Amino acid sequence: MSNHQLTAGSDVRAACRLGTWTKPTCGLADGYAQANLVVLPRELAFDFLLFCQRNPKPCPLLDVTEPGDPVPRLVAPDADLRTDVPQYRVWRDGVLVDEPNDISKYWQEDFVSFVIGCSFTFEAALIRAGLPVRHIELGVNVPMFRTNIACRSAGVFHGPLVVSMRPMTPSDAVRAVQVTSRYPAVHGAPIHIGDPSAIGITNIERPDFGDPVPIKTGEIGVFWACGVTPQAVIMAVKPSLVITHSPGCMFVTDVRDEELAVG
Repeated sequence: MSNHQLTAGSDVRAACRLGTWTKPTCGLADGYAQANLVVLPRELAFDFLLFCQRNPKPCPLLDVTEPGDPVPRLVAPDADLRTDVPQYRVWRDGVLVDEPNDISKYWQEDFVSFVIGCSFTFEAALIRAGLPVRHIELGVNVPMFRTNIACRSAGVFHGPLVVSMRPMTPSDAVRAVQVTSRYPAVHGAPIHIGDPSAIGITNIERPDFGDPVPIKTGEIGVFWACGVTPQAVIMAVKPSLVITHSPGCMFVTDVRDEELAVG
């Protein structure tokens, strides 16, 4: 199925459910908010909810399901979180053990799902503002990096902040701050601009997640808090079973990007 046919969140979810779309969702369903996904047992849900509350930049919550319910009723009431993501990641004791296109066989009646805002929403706003988004221009996944910035701990959950990076000229970076600060529900303004080593990134050409992109002469890295942060936290905490989306393979909601804007 071509991405030109996937113009609404429901289109993308249907294609994922049928298995006809199994790739990253960047650029699909223009205008619809995409989301990160974390699914974990009820016994961990309060701690994770508290973690999100204490770390709203990387983990801005859009929806939380009832235990055992695979339907995110606030953001996509006809969806099924077991089937409607192109690719998932299954983590056991902090180790990635599977990357299926359907998690029905792993589903438990005590699972609580967290739908977390995604930078793809503010990328659409950047493009509308005429600002460059290099990984979209190149057709690759956004580069993401672990940092030396610790998230605020909550219960059992702790770990490093993950950031996504987009290269820009200094003047474009200033405009990008203005544009993305209107979207606190999808990470908001950047958390760092400039020297990667200042936040613990030793090699900007080797991202921990996603794909590398070139930084051209006269450009600097602009870094936003990233919804892949929970995956780095899972690796640190090693819970017995957690399921997430695969980086770049997001859950596409029925919420319009502009509904998430402020000001």
